[in-house]
Amino acid sequence: PAFRRFQRRYYGVYLPALAADWLQGPFLYKLYQHYRFLEGQIAILYVCGFASSVLFGLVSSSLVDVLGRKKSCVLFSLTYSVCCLLKLSRDYLVLAAGRVLGGLSTALLFSAFEAWYVHEHLERFDFPAEWIPVTFSRVAFWNNIIAVGAGGVAEFFAEGLGLGPVAPFMVSIPLLVLSGVLAVKNWDENYGQQRAFTKSCTDGLRCLLSDRRVLLLGTVQALFESIIYIFIFLWTPVLDPHGAPLGIVFSSLMAASALGSSLYRLALSKRYHLQPV
Repeated sequence: PAFRRFQRRYYGVYLPALAADWLQGPFLYKLYQHYRFLEGQIAILYVCGFASSVLFGLVSSSLVDVLGRKKSCVLFSLTYSVCCLLKLSRDYLVLAAGRVLGGLSTALLFSAFEAWYVHEHLERFDFPAEWIPVTFSRVAFWNNIIAVGAGGVAEFFAEGLGLGPVAPFMVSIPLLVLSGVLAVKNWDENYGQQRAFTKSCTDGLRCLLSDRRVLLLGTVQALFESIIYIFIFLWTPVLDPHGAPLGIVFSSLMAASALGSSLYRLALSKRYHLQPV
């Protein structure tokens, strides 16, 4: 029962944050297009977000450890809320600043929350380490459900109610506020070990260069992610001229992604014994 209560405290903060993130997926390109920006200008805005995520991703783990995991989650809620509010502006530089904040928020989203959970699970409550995958597998399941639902919700507010492509970003803000408030109210603070940033980078680089398998794995994943980012940029301008409902298309893409994950788990099950090579 104590573990279940602990899980619910974690889900209550993390799942609204994920929902807010997914809501912003279907109509980002459409919003910039609505503001009359050219494809090249929109591409630069996308690059600002991706580059910001890379740069902040390098320091996010160290920042989270020093600042505190709980404070970092609250900081995520604040920065992502500001990022959404900046979408109301038609000024190009303001939108670029919003993309930079979005990159910072993404780096925090995928580092602070899990780091907080692992520390609390092992250090404060002393639950068995093998229970950690139970929580994360359930988060993955609900993340897929939320992603599918987010497309429909975004479509409803943007097109169904006629509020325009900025509406899903405004709907994200209450979810972000809810996530931050629940973190402040229900979570205890924890910190990580302070590590020298240069040493972390040096150790990582040494690991890449000393093991050919790690280098190849990183290269393959980087190429795959490149394809995904190209797809993320292009799917809206390709489908939008045909009148496709972008939110429903997004939900379909997320459902297909969830189906792929399920098929992968089935392939690795005891029934089929397939192994990745």
